[in-house]
Amino acid sequence: MSENIKILLAEDDQNLGIILANYLKVKSFDVTLAVNGEIAMTRFQEQLFDFIILDVMMPVKDGFTVAKEIRQVDSEIPILFLTAKSMNEDKLTGFDVGADDYMTKPFAMEELLARIQAILKRSYKEGKKDTFFKIGDIEFDYLAQTVKLTSGESKKLTTKENELFYLLVKNMDGILDRNSALKQIWGDDNYFNGRSMDVYITKLRKFINQSQQVEIINVHSKGFRLLINN
Repeated sequence: MSENIKILLAEDDQNLGIILANYLKVKSFDVTLAVNGEIAMTRFQEQLFDFIILDVMMPVKDGFTVAKEIRQVDSEIPILFLTAKSMNEDKLTGFDVGADDYMTKPFAMEELLARIQAILKRSYKEGKKDTFFKIGDIEFDYLAQTVKLTSGESKKLTTKENELFYLLVKNMDGILDRNSALKQIWGDDNYFNGRSMDVYITKLRKFINQSQQVEIINVHSKGFRLLINN
């Protein structure tokens, strides 16, 4: 299960952070380490992650604040808190802001791994519906990277098309911000990546617009929106 799972680890103790990151990498996780909450939030906005580990007491921006900001964007991604405190009030605060679990330092590496695997197993079991979507007369299978019309036509998506369409689907109630999408998928919102994304949007739109109910529209100076016409 750990293969290709991307973890954002925010830990201000650099020695501990490096030890944890290296241990999880040995266990086949893809780990990005941030040394404070502000950097962690920046990394979250730039990339797509599957799991978040936050130290509670961090400079610049604490773990609770980061979790609140993440939950405003993603209500489902698993969040595990690490803290040197063991006060019940802190645990309650952690769960109030959307934590899936809470570990008090010091802890054994094996216990951390077991907690991560348990949360992931539970999340994947509960979240299978979130990798398969029915949007109007379109079926989108994120894991298989396919989009299918009820008419029977289907399209195998490239990785970037798949990630783009996933972000469009997840932002259906609002607008997919152009710069945010560029940072999450391309890692940078420069001009050339922007042109590249426009090409992928055009390819997606060419297929999606064959639908009788769904279309991808541009929102001037902001980004894109997946629209269902009932």
